Amino acid sequence: MKKTFKGLYLALIVFFLYLPIFTLMVLSFNEGKTMNAWVGFSLKWYEEMFNNRQIMEALGNTFTIAFWSATIATIVGTIACIGINAMGEKKKSIIMGLNNIPLLNADIVIGISLMLTFLMFGISLNYGTVLFSHITFCLPYVILSVMPKFKQLQNLTYEAALDLGATPVYAFFKVVLPDIMPGIISGFLLAFTMSVDDFVITHFTRGAGINTISTLIYSQVKVGIRPTLYALSTVIFVIVLVVLIAINIMSNKKKEKNI
Repeated sequence: MKKTFKGLYLALIVFFLYLPIFTLMVLSFNEGKTMNAWVGFSLKWYEEMFNNRQIMEALGNTFTIAFWSATIATIVGTIACIGINAMGEKKKSIIMGLNNIPLLNADIVIGISLMLTFLMFGISLNYGTVLFSHITFCLPYVILSVMPKFKQLQNLTYEAALDLGATPVYAFFKVVLPDIMPGIISGFLLAFTMSVDDFVITHFTRGAGINTISTLIYSQVKVGIRPTLYALSTVIFVIVLVVLIAINIMSNKKKEKNI
């Protein structure tokens, strides 16, 4: 009875989580524009999506901004973690406390603050300001992901490499970097996801004509969302699903090899 209840509870959670996504996927193949009735199966919304320049530009902006902001934030965040790790416990706790403030702060506060900063220095809002803003708010997530790996490190192997004649840089790349790599990868993926998902900060720091998927959808809410966005959401969901499955298969194979 207990197992049945647990299974039913899990099924209900999965049902409510994925029912909206499944509904959206079904509507993306509906020939009609209405959500109230099924007119017939059609791929015309997918064709229209790939031929829509505005959607393709928004899609390109979303993923290029996410990739570069996650990459730069990961590099800067990892270097920052090296410096933080070398500090004393008191200074380290202060810096980590300051790092956690943006994580708890509302996105609208960060977005307006960045916008006012750009305008105060006479910087016109454009693609670059969005990229800089995404790097700024992704950085604390990277530090939060990488820093625990430094705490797990044992300096004995690093010191042994130095005693054997390795330079500090060589010892770092050969000894320290492999140990903290899981944290770096987690930080990059988290930063990439946060960037793709962001709307508020992008909305306040983008210039005219610069759209991401989230801002494009918001702009179309006023005039009515076309089913092409259902198709776009379906494509993104399928891509994410395929990537996750591929990552799980690769990690399982790696575990089997280690065993």
